[in-house]
Amino acid sequence: MIWISLVFLEGEKISDEFLLESSESNSVSMNFKDSGIGFYKIFMPEYLGHEIFVQVRDMNKNIISEQNVHTKMSVGYFKFEKSGKYTINLSNVSKDQINLQVEVGETNSQNLIPSGMIILIGAIIIITTSFLKLKNYKIEQPDENIS
Repeated sequence: MIWISLVFLEGEKISDEFLLESSESNSVSMNFKDSGIGFYKIFMPEYLGHEIFVQVRDMNKNIISEQNVHTKMSVGYFKFEKSGKYTINLSNVSKDQINLQVEVGETNSQNLIPSGMIILIGAIIIITTSFLKLKNYKIEQPDENIS
């Protein structure tokens, strides 16, 4: 688990904070290398039921993913196939102004495979040893029936 946490911390990411008025939009861009899985995290510190429309676009302005966010914090993932600049567009569709904190980055999913395998092997060992212990466990029954 510690290994997975360190892999996530090592990934490239950018953060931004801004105030969106009603019907206003803003964007955050980041350059991604090769292919992989990117993420965006949106946090509204003063959440009062506001709604944000989020759209992820690649360097050719193609829509990769879009989502409506109605929670205080939301995390979304998107797959990118080639290197380039990817843009997260955020639009305020509510009637009030919203303070937003946005973080965009790469998950480094390829680096998670070895640590995931270690966790899987550990879980299989724990389940197997638990099964073997329960298999030999016997409950003693009283000789007499107590009425």
